[in-house]
Amino acid sequence: MDYSFKRYLRAKVSVDDWAMNQRVWDQMAGLLPTQASHRPLRVLEIGCGIGTMVERMVRKGLFTHVEYTGIDLLPENIAYAAQQLIEWSILAGFRLVEVSGGAFLLEDGYRELSVRFIEADLHTFLDCHEGSGDWDLLVAHAFLDLISLPTTLERILGTLRRGGVFYFTLNFDGMTILEPPVDLDLDEQIERLYHQTMDRRVIEGESSGDSQTGRRLFGLLRQAGATILAAGASDWIVFPREDGYPGDESYFLHFIIHTIQAALQKEGSLDERRLLEWARLRHAQVERSELVYIAHQMDFVGTV
Repeated sequence: MDYSFKRYLRAKVSVDDWAMNQRVWDQMAGLLPTQASHRPLRVLEIGCGIGTMVERMVRKGLFTHVEYTGIDLLPENIAYAAQQLIEWSILAGFRLVEVSGGAFLLEDGYRELSVRFIEADLHTFLDCHEGSGDWDLLVAHAFLDLISLPTTLERILGTLRRGGVFYFTLNFDGMTILEPPVDLDLDEQIERLYHQTMDRRVIEGESSGDSQTGRRLFGLLRQAGATILAAGASDWIVFPREDGYPGDESYFLHFIIHTIQAALQKEGSLDERRLLEWARLRHAQVERSELVYIAHQMDFVGTV
């Protein structure tokens, strides 16, 4: 199978939609300032991937007049996000008014959206915008568990204006469940070792990741001077229906199994023959529409 990260990000849209905590979403939506033609809502998303969050927010009626900036390190993600935005906006009934300075201006008669995707390293971006207070809403979706929060969280929050809102979703919190079991002892060992690869991840000499980000955000946000107003579980739960998995969720599951396998192969902490056989059996469970996958995650909303 060809494992495409972009296809994985697109395949998990429906998984994320079901997972995201509605109470936390409602709290976030109620905190946003009034949007008007003279005062658009200014939104920053870090780690925007292929732009699925801005699509989701528009689809759910969150915006009437917005200036949305999404940053991501990978140029292929940014290019794909821009192309997808054009295609999606047409299907959603928007008119593409202009593309200027990398920003897409979309209108449909009562909504005006300015969306810009920027290829940028997070630390480099923060060097320019930390403490700027430029944004009303700061979004990080399935991203904070990939970076060093003790050294970065306060800088990230510094991009918000005083009283601005942060919305941090799908923060992994130390539980991966695959059912039915292959081998109880082996399954437990693979889960433990996989989580350890998150805790040991180092990027450019910096610790980057935490398998218990969700629970640790309570303390880290307080230390950074933020106020949490709502928090709740946002577990991924993928299971087969009578006619199999919805949408492209079978690909999502294959990609998750591949990710676990690749992480443990790189770590070299498990006999490779056992790992390969485990992965083969898990892929076969997906093909037979048998596999159930659960990952525990948490959503947060609050102010600075």
